[in-house]
Amino acid sequence: MIEEPKSLTIARRRPRPDEAMVDALRSAPTGHVLDAMMGAGAMTPEVKPLPGLPERICGPALTVENPPGDILATLAGLELIEPGQVLVVGFAGYRGCAAAGDVVTGILSNAGGAGLVTDGPLRDLAGLRAVGLPAFCTGLTPGSPVTKGPGRVGLPVVLAGQRVATGDVIVGDADGVVVVPLDDLPRVVEAVAKVAAAEAEMERRVAEGLRSIDAVRQMIEAGDDVTWVGDG
Repeated sequence: MIEEPKSLTIARRRPRPDEAMVDALRSAPTGHVLDAMMGAGAMTPEVKPLPGLPERICGPALTVENPPGDILATLAGLELIEPGQVLVVGFAGYRGCAAAGDVVTGILSNAGGAGLVTDGPLRDLAGLRAVGLPAFCTGLTPGSPVTKGPGRVGLPVVLAGQRVATGDVIVGDADGVVVVPLDDLPRVVEAVAKVAAAEAEMERRVAEGLRSIDAVRQMIEAGDDVTWVGDG
């Protein structure tokens, strides 16, 4: 006899990072965070903030994983969400119906959640705007999901090209979403400060009239690694 899986699998241990570490990334652009992680950690570009909603999101993830077209795990996640957490909704990249709507984000907001990120579309744009919670997704659709399960809450999920575990820090802005693994957080926070300083210095130089990149100009002038072709 084949035993059917339980409808919900919920992790008992759901770690959270030190709040001061999260605070250190709240104003950091996603580009700076990604540079601090040597280019790793960005979700695919279709996951972006909906128009008319806040374009900034930052907080530790609570992960849920659904089969395509189902939101049982999402609704279970609303029961377990803690203030400041971002609900990260795996939807298997499904586009045939919505991964959430204004009811889900309204409950999430009432619970103190920091926002929602999913690899599926959302619905009820007017209602989502009325709630006002950051919502990053792949677009909009009027289709309704089902709540049959099975689903997983608090366990790692892969969505939009990234593995996300509960406790990882989600940083999102108009450019997209970056996942900072919990174990890497102290190193990334330190590196982001250095990236920000270097970016500020470069922006200052550009504002003052910089017309070329030093390293590239020096490479061309030295000529050692440059091959010139054609007449001239």
